[in-house]
Amino acid sequence: MTGNDLIETVEAALGRPGAATSDYDLNPDVVLPEGRVLRDAAVLVALMPSPDGARVVLTKRSSALKHHPGQISFPGGKREGDETLPTTALREAEEEIALDRRQVRLIGTLPPHETVTSFQVTPHVGVIEGPFNPVAELGEVAEIFSVPLHHVLDLDNYVIERRRWRGQWRQYFVVPYGPYYIWGATARMLRSLADQVRP
Repeated sequence: MTGNDLIETVEAALGRPGAATSDYDLNPDVVLPEGRVLRDAAVLVALMPSPDGARVVLTKRSSALKHHPGQISFPGGKREGDETLPTTALREAEEEIALDRRQVRLIGTLPPHETVTSFQVTPHVGVIEGPFNPVAELGEVAEIFSVPLHHVLDLDNYVIERRRWRGQWRQYFVVPYGPYYIWGATARMLRSLADQVRP
């Protein structure tokens, strides 16, 4: 399947309804408080056509950051002021990886994802059109890399692992690729994309 074919498959899948996700999905014993307030955030799931079908752009966060140091993530962040969530995703991608928003054709969104840090993150899926020369945001992004789209769409590549968090065992999805340990919210949102494409 060519890159364009795979991207068209993803675009068609995004038109189907999907279920919201959460960092707590694999931990049914966790009881979330009623009336909790979540802050809006957005990420860009940037798809890049390539000879091996298509790739997903990801970042490795700086180890000097206070929150989630060294973790794999999508470009993204919290909404500022009254901007729309698509604007948030595109702005953050410009800041973090120097992706010109004019190069991105948005093709849909995934259901929102609730994080343990009380954000409601909306993943916006977009296609990078034209040449892209990534530049990492100094102090925020340690590395920019990409993984084959077919790898993260294959449900067999996901495993469930667990670790102690706040005194309790917490389970989460992992979708490793080469030297990259993709886990937590990023892996859960990628799993949501895989579920949409291959229900």
